[in-house]
Amino acid sequence: MPVSEQPIVERVARVLAGAAHSSNAEGSDPSAGGKVDLVWKEHVNQALAVLHTMREPDESMAAVGDAETWSRMVEKAIETAE
Repeated sequence: MPVSEQPIVERVARVLAGAAHSSNAEGSDPSAGGKVDLVWKEHVNQALAVLHTMREPDESMAAVGDAETWSRMVEKAIETAE
């Protein structure tokens, strides 16, 4: 399984920044990569809110994996970012 070198909070913040600025989502910039590089840190609080919501797996997730491990992993991501 691949492991990212980029923290999950940064990856989520970049997705949120891309959604806000890219014309492929809600934004108007047809090439938003540079803008995302500049503004992703402005979306860290939103990314943390997403991770706080994800701390508890839903039933279908828990059915195929260890819910406690999932929760610990997400908690660690939050702790590392704060």
